[in-house]
Amino acid sequence: MAEGNYSIVTEFVLTGLTEKPGLQLLLFFLFLGIYVVTVLGNLGMIMLILLSSHLHTPMYFFLSNLSFVDLCQSSVIMPKMLEKFVMVRSVISYAECMAQFYLFDVFAVSECHMLAVMAYDRYVAICNPLLYNVTMSYTVCSWMVVGVYSVGLICATGETACLLRLLFCKADVINHYFCDLLPLLEQSCSSTFSNEILALSFSSFNIIVPTLTILSSYIFIIASILRIPSTEGRSKAFSTCSSHILAVAVFFGSLTFMYLQPSSVSSMDQGKVSSVFYTIVVPLLNPLIYSLRNKDVKVALYKIVGRRQFM
Repeated sequence: MAEGNYSIVTEFVLTGLTEKPGLQLLLFFLFLGIYVVTVLGNLGMIMLILLSSHLHTPMYFFLSNLSFVDLCQSSVIMPKMLEKFVMVRSVISYAECMAQFYLFDVFAVSECHMLAVMAYDRYVAICNPLLYNVTMSYTVCSWMVVGVYSVGLICATGETACLLRLLFCKADVINHYFCDLLPLLEQSCSSTFSNEILALSFSSFNIIVPTLTILSSYIFIIASILRIPSTEGRSKAFSTCSSHILAVAVFFGSLTFMYLQPSSVSSMDQGKVSSVFYTIVVPLLNPLIYSLRNKDVKVALYKIVGRRQFM
């Protein structure tokens, strides 16, 4: 295509979750409430773990980092989404769009591997309890978290660098509520083959590797639990894993549906609904499913509240 026959896109228009006018105000208050609860839940979890000395264990160290990832991911996505509900046109500049995608990619990939690390932590705790303090020392846990964030940064940097090489000269409307990869590739007027190959490779790695880690960890966990003679012991061991299994199922299920299927216009509309789960619902649910059912967290919360009332 000759250079004079098109103009380069400098900003994009986000269509949002739905374009039905009658639903905009209702959805605004719904998702505003979800965002407030998400921020308070994850920030509260981080502060509770920091302030409670008996929660300074590897399990809660990883949980605090998961809450940090969820808090950041939600804050990258939700403000622009809420803006679309109250404005006729939600415009995002090219630079802001690339930055939003980069940050989203960092935290989404980090969450995949953080969940895998948490599964490994449960494996060591249940299958090798006598070696737990040595195997999951503070140094080891710190390096595992550094590794998780490093994978997120590497994948996001690679995909964003390839995205910056594309020319966007078609319609400036993105059929999504944030700057995700597949909707952006649809707007490019240059070849996206290398981007699609890279995206498929990274998506496969970031879904398959953590999934295999989680599955193998739970195979050993279940085998170890079944050898526990008492029913009460088995029930207690299973209860420590049930919340993690639920979070993993929702997160990886929605990711697989979104990124490991052929892209098309119809699947893009379905993808918007699917992406709501891992960008909005999962950050909302994680503090609930990991904490409200957790006895240690409840005790820590009661101690903090009781201490403040006494003061």
